[in-house]
Amino acid sequence: MKNEIRIFFTALMFYTRIPCPQWVDHSEEYLNKATRYFPFIGWIVGTATAAVAYGLHFIFPVSICIIFSLITSVLLTGAFHEDGFADVCDGFGGGWTKEKILDIMKDSRIGAYGVVGLALLFFFKIFLLIELMNINVWFCVKAIILAHVLSRFTTVTIIYTHSYCRDDATSKIKPIAKKLSDKNFWISALWIIPAFLLFQNAWIFLAFIPVYVMKIYLAKYFTKWIGGYTGDCLGATQQVTEIITLLYCLGLCKFIY
Repeated sequence: MKNEIRIFFTALMFYTRIPCPQWVDHSEEYLNKATRYFPFIGWIVGTATAAVAYGLHFIFPVSICIIFSLITSVLLTGAFHEDGFADVCDGFGGGWTKEKILDIMKDSRIGAYGVVGLALLFFFKIFLLIELMNINVWFCVKAIILAHVLSRFTTVTIIYTHSYCRDDATSKIKPIAKKLSDKNFWISALWIIPAFLLFQNAWIFLAFIPVYVMKIYLAKYFTKWIGGYTGDCLGATQQVTEIITLLYCLGLCKFIY
């Protein structure tokens, strides 16, 4: 049990800005195992984000609630995944060879592709969530949680099915980028089931189809250009599949209500 707690806190420390006990460190052994808790981190971030949106809707207009909820998400994660998305936009937008793409993605500076990509990403999220909240507040709350959980599990499937492309030791995520064991993969899969059950509607399980189709497309795209994935690719996948989940929920919400 003590070992499992250490693994969990390692995941919390790596994937969020939430304070952790001082005895938690970036041990390669624990970082590799911590991937099993990545979808559970989605539960933590998604629940906090949804709670802010729900709580503030009694006071402020829907648009303001959504802005505050996105700020909460960014503060909790340190824009970890958004940064990866921006780097992927810059790298694949401005690079034409594997070496050039990887060099651009390692650059801490953000370029035009990254700026435009982030702007469109946040506009997409804002308007999707506003539409969901205007239709049904509780459905929106559940959709936010599901989007955070399912999108993080989707990145775990890339680690499980594909190969890490960098062969240098400078990557931030190399310790967790190794092939996952079957045990860790299936443990991570368990966290998504309660997120689906929140809806008490069988149609919500079909959200996995468009999300996984997008994962297959992104994984093939990354493999075609750079021979695998990087940490930035995982961050981009999380952000894109989060939006795909919200899109499916919006369509289902309009169908139900």
